[in-house]
Amino acid sequence: MATGTPADEGDIRIEEDDILDNGSDLLTSTDHMSEDPDMEALTNRMKEIEEEAQLIRQMQSDVEKQMNMSTGSNTSQSVASIEDKIEADSRSVYVGNVDYCSTAEELEAHFHGCGSVNRVTILTDKFTGHPKGFAYIEFADKEAVQTALALDESLFRGRQIKVCAKRTNRPGVSTTNRPPRARGRGGARVIVKYIYAGYRARRPPRRRGVFAPY
Repeated sequence: MATGTPADEGDIRIEEDDILDNGSDLLTSTDHMSEDPDMEALTNRMKEIEEEAQLIRQMQSDVEKQMNMSTGSNTSQSVASIEDKIEADSRSVYVGNVDYCSTAEELEAHFHGCGSVNRVTILTDKFTGHPKGFAYIEFADKEAVQTALALDESLFRGRQIKVCAKRTNRPGVSTTNRPPRARGRGGARVIVKYIYAGYRARRPPRRRGVFAPY
């Protein structure tokens, strides 16, 4: 029976070592293959999270822009309304010591020679509706105000009236130490040529039951 030579035995051992090395390499490559899907899934998830975060940041940026635009629009409207009021007041005069029975038509006729009249406002008590004794005249042009000031201390319905330029009341600014009064319901002025402002009907008082002793 033939036996292998030492050289043949050495070759066999080398081949066994190669097989073992190749087997370990195969196991290692198999492990990497088993880990690759997990890493790929994790990488994809990280990309999705980053995309979602970027989308959220974009949405927040859009909301902030819209809020800033809305705030700027409201502020510009408020400034515009104040400027309009200042411009209208610059074309108006205050008339004091007005007879309580005076009408807007009579006041317009009294100031008609000063210029075109846009509006006559007679202030009235908001509870009783009675005139307060003063009014505002708004002209179409600022030049009419200077002419109207010449009617200061002139006679109107037998009374000497006081005429001066109308002051603009800025919201939140008071000329006294008292805080500004809050506005209640009603009291809104209707923009017409003749205004009797401030009247509000008062409800009749409730009658209390009379206690009758027994």
